[in-house]
Amino acid sequence: MRTYRDEAVVLRTHDLGEVDRIITMLSRENGRIRGVAKGVRRSKSRFGARLEPFTHVDVQLYQGRSLDTVTQAESVQAHGSVLCADYPRWTTGSAMLEAAERFTAEEKEPATQQFLLLVAGLRALTDGHHDPGLILDAYLLRSIAVAGWSPSFTTCARCGAIGPHRGFHFASGGSVCRNCRPPGASSPRPETLELLGALLSGDWPTAEASQERHRKEGSALVAAFLQWHLERGLRSLRLVERT
Repeated sequence: MRTYRDEAVVLRTHDLGEVDRIITMLSRENGRIRGVAKGVRRSKSRFGARLEPFTHVDVQLYQGRSLDTVTQAESVQAHGSVLCADYPRWTTGSAMLEAAERFTAEEKEPATQQFLLLVAGLRALTDGHHDPGLILDAYLLRSIAVAGWSPSFTTCARCGAIGPHRGFHFASGGSVCRNCRPPGASSPRPETLELLGALLSGDWPTAEASQERHRKEGSALVAAFLQWHLERGLRSLRLVERT
């Protein structure tokens, strides 16, 4: 059986039998992988604490017929202890982990950009330099873009006309001009679209200067845009505090 090593973030775990656990991870080279950590629930386990959600690990596995087996795990950065002490950041991180798994539907399919986005997002949450809600929306927008559905916030998503435009339509791909606006398009505030464009491009001074009402409206647009493309929303988003 082939043994391989990779860098990964633990997305979730669930128990298997009395002492084992299945670990779902997003890795740098191999995309989303699942591995059995044998005996990890025993109190004397060598690497039980290193295979908890939010942990960035250097992991070694060998291939099995249905599931791989974790043979070694070294912690690169453990975000869990910091995030669990702050409920808004913990719920934000949980939504990011769920989104990362949803954006990597196929196992063993490389998703390096999604992995790097998740690592950067968790690091930003742990550092605490930005509002958790802004970090989450920035992460979701960039994940959507990496998946090939990058929304337009300045030009018309249909004809390319220079904006800003008042219409926003999920199926069209974002902002729409007056001529291209289809029935059912929403009309977000211009400041909201400016905020979302700043989050997508990484313009944090503009994002941090935004007002609370524009952040709430922007979060609703991001959640709806995400649900449109994934065909169902993230369960964890219902727990996220939007203050």
